[in-house]
Formats: sequence, structure tokens, C-alpha cells
Amino acid sequence: MSARSASCPNCGATITFRWSSAVQTTCPYCRSILVRHDLDLQRVGVVSDLPDTASPIQLGTEGRYGREEFVVVGRIVYEYERGGWNEWYCVTSGGGSLWLSDAQLEYAVSREAVPDAPLPPIEQLRPGTAVRAGRATLLVKARTRARYRGVEGELPFEYWDKREVSFVDLVDDQGRFGTIDFSESPPLLFVGEYVGWDALGLRHVREFEGWPAR
Repeated sequence: MSARSASCPNCGATITFRWSSAVQTTCPYCRSILVRHDLDLQRVGVVSDLPDTASPIQLGTEGRYGREEFVVVGRIVYEYERGGWNEWYCVTSGGGSLWLSDAQLEYAVSREAVPDAPLPPIEQLRPGTAVRAGRATLLVKARTRARYRGVEGELPFEYWDKREVSFVDLVDDQGRFGTIDFSESPPLLFVGEYVGWDALGLRHVREFEGWPAR
């Protein structure tokens, strides 16, 4: 297998990687979930039917954040009591990555951050608890229990056998936000900011009835 392509072990279709360091991808033909192990692809499951989305973002959408261009290569879908949202995994022109969250036409960009101290158990993260990451001091706003609905495209880690996931939402008075993802051990911290549609300069978006909304 080259760094850019491989054959699906289930249907034999050619799988082309937008991002050579992807750990997991999905076959667009037979919907198999594929995990990379060295030079081999292993089929670990099948993509379930994803819920309908009103998002204009799709795999292959391009945009910019600050001075960096990015392309959307993967997606995780969640649902909770107030609705659902998408976490789009994006690879940047500088060789890095970011996450673009998309919920009811509100957008936020975040990157993984290193907390100044090990994160406490979720039971100890009550509203108002402070979490420090570098220069940012974020306060716990809420705890959310979400249902994992599925994946598509390429991801930097294995993420296919989840059921429910716990998150802790963080905010500060500078307009920044954070999320602690308890689907992994130790949990992961992401810090970012809300971003307007126009600022993202998105291209190659999905067109459907009712969009664009303006």
C-alpha cells in the first residue's frame, strides 16, 4: 500500500487518501470502516446510515482559518437531547489539522491542547471549575452526554465502536471555548473559537433545497 492509495479488503475498490497519515477511513463503495495497520487495511465494521443533515459542509469542502487553507477529510456525527452536530476533521496547508464543529449553522474551530495539569474525572468538573491550558483559563459551563451516530472519511485515530460519549463544555470571557472529550483515556482537551460563515471562506459546499440560506 502506498501512502496515498490502497485496496478495500472487502470489495477491492481503490481507496484514495487525501491525508497520508490517516489511521481510519471508510470505503465509499461498500461502506466498510477501514483501519490502517502499517501497510495493511483491516475492515472493522460497516458505516451505519447517518442522519440527515442541514449542513452545507461535506468531505472535500475547502476553506481557510486565519492564514491557513484547509480541506475537510473526515466527519464524526453526534446527537443529544437538543439536536445534533458534526465534527469535521480538516487538514491544513501547513501540515497540521483542526476540527470544525457545525451545529445548527453555527461554526467553531478548535485544536487539541495540552492542559497544564492532568484533567480530573468528569464528576469533579462542576460548573465554574477552572481548567488551564497554556495562556487560557477556561471555566466549566456544562456537561453533555451525546450519542455517537457514525463516521465517514478519514480520521487521525480509530473511532468506530462508540455508543455514548461524555463531553464537558468550557468558556472564558475572551470569546474562547473548550471541550473535554471523555471518549478517550486520558480525556482529550480541545480549545478554539466560534467563527462566522463568511470568515471561513468555504468552497465546494453541498447544495440542497433551502441553501444557501441568504
